[in-house]
Order: sequence, then C-alpha cells, then structure tokens
Amino acid sequence: MLNYIWAFMIIIGVVYGAATGNMKEVSNAALDSAGEAVSLCITMIGVMALWVGLMEIAKTSGLIEKLARGIRPFISFMFPRIPKGHAAEGYISTNIIANILGLGWACTPAGL
Repeated sequence: MLNYIWAFMIIIGVVYGAATGNMKEVSNAALDSAGEAVSLCITMIGVMALWVGLMEIAKTSGLIEKLARGIRPFISFMFPRIPKGHAAEGYISTNIIANILGLGWACTPAGL
C-alpha cells in the first residue's frame, strides 16, 4: 500500500512539474536527491559495518548471552511465544540494550 502512495505522489509531482513548465527543476531535484541518497548509503554502510563487527565480537565473547540472561524476565514477559534459549532472545536483548544506551545507528544492526 505504501508503494502505491509513494508512486502516486511521484506521478503527481512529475505531472504538476510538466503542467507548470518546471520539468527542468523536477529533473534537477531528482538528480540531486539521488546523489544525496548515494552519499547517505555510503555513510551508513561504514557505520553499520563498524557496529555489525562489534556485535559479532560481543557474540563471540559471550557478552550477548550474558546480557540476554540479565533481561530474560523482561523479554519473556514481552515476547511469551519465544522459547527459552532461542537466538532471537540475544538479538532482541542486544537491540533493547543499544536503545537504552542511546547508541543510535547501533540499534539497527543489532536488530537485523
């Protein structure tokens, strides 16, 4: 559904730009936005790679398992259908702890 809304807004913008004779501005805005999107993706790849690497180190060292045990009562209450010892507990606990600590983009790879 959201795809249809975005497609509709893009089509309306292009049609309005063509109707008012501003197609050059529409094209320039599309190219500028595409450049900004590529720049944002490159920035995010670097940050995500750093945090995914740190999460792998934490997982290998057993830190994630310890953190998962520490907040297991909360996770069991919030997600009663997840069996004890399931890998999802570790990912959920890592994401929750990253959010509590305010690590920003670190929460994304923890949740992935």
